[in-house]
Amino acid sequence: MKHTLTALLLACVTTFTSAAQAAESDIRKSIESSFPGTKIASIAKSPIDGMFEVVANSPQGPLVLYSDPMGQHLLLGDLLHVQSKRNLTSERMEKLTAIKWESLPLQNAIKVVKGDGSRKLAVFSDPDCPYCKKAEVEFNKLDNVTIYNFAYPLAMHPDAGRKSKLVWCSKDRAQAWQDLMLKNMLPSGKADCDNPIDENLALGAKLRIDGTPALIFPNGKRIPGYVDAKRLEAMLDDVSVRKVGARN
Repeated sequence: MKHTLTALLLACVTTFTSAAQAAESDIRKSIESSFPGTKIASIAKSPIDGMFEVVANSPQGPLVLYSDPMGQHLLLGDLLHVQSKRNLTSERMEKLTAIKWESLPLQNAIKVVKGDGSRKLAVFSDPDCPYCKKAEVEFNKLDNVTIYNFAYPLAMHPDAGRKSKLVWCSKDRAQAWQDLMLKNMLPSGKADCDNPIDENLALGAKLRIDGTPALIFPNGKRIPGYVDAKRLEAMLDDVSVRKVGARN
């Protein structure tokens, strides 16, 4: 009896696996033939029976779609779990776009330390971006945090590159950066020292950062745009608590 049951279970698993593989093949074939040039990164079962999650690579980054087993119907939108009030698509996108903190070249950032500097935050910021200046006001309200500012001059601000280099070439980069962002005080001196601005631009392009400010937390989570100090405090504390919990 035991051997018969085992054989039956194995047969069910094999049938399920074969069906899933067949569905994946059909979905991939349908999408790639209908949308030439589309690169599918993965296909997996979704939490809904009969629906598959499809992750495609686009110029703007990963794209999450949902498909029937034949790839004849596609759904683009957020999948919500009603009982827990979770946005499953958003959670998936966070994982797909997460940035490994260890991969960031922090030596290319303008380091500002507040208090004991125990909490960490990286920011891609443009000195001529109004929302970056607004964000800097909120950063100034924080304590016990180290902020790594990657000067990231956007093409729409033609003088931002020069300003970024002036800050980098200053004797006290942290003070020069804060003076510029908070008081609109342009550093005096030269802008012809060795600087990482071009490297920052290349890094941002690789990470698909197309707007500023862009915030990155040590857990890999990225937040585009301005965030107020109260929310930042909660997010920084959450990362710190999770990090301590992981050690314990």
